[in-house]
Amino acid sequence: MRLRIRGKQSAILAALLAVAIAAPISANASPVGEDPKPSAEAAGGGGGGDEQIRQYEIHGPSTAQDRTAIASAGVSVDEADDHSVVVSATAAQAEKLRALGHKLDILPAPPARTGGKKVSAKDFPPADAKYHNYAEMNAEIDKQIAAHSDLISKKVIGKSHEGRDIIAVKISDKVGEDEAEPEVLFTHHQHAREHLTVEMALYLIKTLGGEYGSDDRVKKMVDEREIWIVPDMNPDGGEYDIASGSYRSWRLNRQPNPGGDTGTDLNRNWAHKWGCCGGSSDTPGSETYRGESAESAPETKVVADFVRSREVGGKQQIKSAIDFHTYSELVMWPYGYTTDDTADGLTQDDRDAHAAVGEKMAASNGYTPEQSSDLYVTDGTIDDWLWGNQKIFSYTFEMYPSSSGGDGFYPPDEVIDRETSRNKDAVLQFLENSDCMYRSIGKEEQYCKG
Repeated sequence: MRLRIRGKQSAILAALLAVAIAAPISANASPVGEDPKPSAEAAGGGGGGDEQIRQYEIHGPSTAQDRTAIASAGVSVDEADDHSVVVSATAAQAEKLRALGHKLDILPAPPARTGGKKVSAKDFPPADAKYHNYAEMNAEIDKQIAAHSDLISKKVIGKSHEGRDIIAVKISDKVGEDEAEPEVLFTHHQHAREHLTVEMALYLIKTLGGEYGSDDRVKKMVDEREIWIVPDMNPDGGEYDIASGSYRSWRLNRQPNPGGDTGTDLNRNWAHKWGCCGGSSDTPGSETYRGESAESAPETKVVADFVRSREVGGKQQIKSAIDFHTYSELVMWPYGYTTDDTADGLTQDDRDAHAAVGEKMAASNGYTPEQSSDLYVTDGTIDDWLWGNQKIFSYTFEMYPSSSGGDGFYPPDEVIDRETSRNKDAVLQFLENSDCMYRSIGKEEQYCKG
């Protein structure tokens, strides 16, 4: 997630930068008002250097420079308004911030959601049973393929660090053929604790397959596009986040690093402006650790290789992409590494077309539209790579909720249907525009003919 000012001209500000270190948070997590104690895993070895984290509110910071200084302590900046920020931090990182003169108010831990039932390991808490773990996700996809085998197929495009399949689901009216149609990519779950994004992928698969015969807009797009959905980029991290039966607030993948720390931030590991601009960390254990080199995380490389494989005859077939995250209800576009509206490889027309489509999608789903770097610089991100390296129009959707007051990274499963279907019109708009994004600024003849 990234920070943002809601509406830019509004006094209501609430935002989220998808950067959060991870840590086991269990039933014995420290209460409100106390810093978390080292967990048994972290203290006893076997946690790979993982520590409990908690969210803290810091009053006072009001500028991008202020937030950058706070992030440099190794914390994630999760939310911001005009006079405060919310960060995720270990006890040691919180103490470092206090040493810099900041006053931290600790916030509640992630919800237990037991529903009075016995907690099962390696699954979501009982009250959140409608969320799909990795096995359930694959079973649901297989069910949709069986029901719509003429429209939906899947293929394994690579393996995660721990050997789980990373799949790409294809949806098209002639799903077994490689047609000369614009291709569109949807990616999900780069960050482990953002489980609602997997539900978004399943919603897209079910809707595009199941409503083909009843919704004219859906049928037209399935007929005229080749749609690729990568429903789970970080299966290892996602499974680890729920492995104890309660939420651990884990963000990274599960790749070991020197010194005993675990995890790389997949969305700082892409090979465009990697580590260029202070928008990621070179320190293992940081919530925005960018890895030892670009594409050093196997999951990042798998998806990057898949995108590169869609280049046919020197021409990239994928025209546009959305990367789904949670939370804070944003529609964002490149670049993240610079605060300039235009930069190398991003002309004024490129920027304006991104913004025009982004603003229309945001008007549909009620999110806030903005350039990724509006309040916070990030480097090595998927959006910057897709556009800067592949010239694929790229967006990030930060889904529900708008703030931690809606349970942050862990909204209850009762909201799944509402918050995934909330994006139906925006996604259809996106598909409809994907053959020529420049149509949105009246320059179709200049860019899309011939």
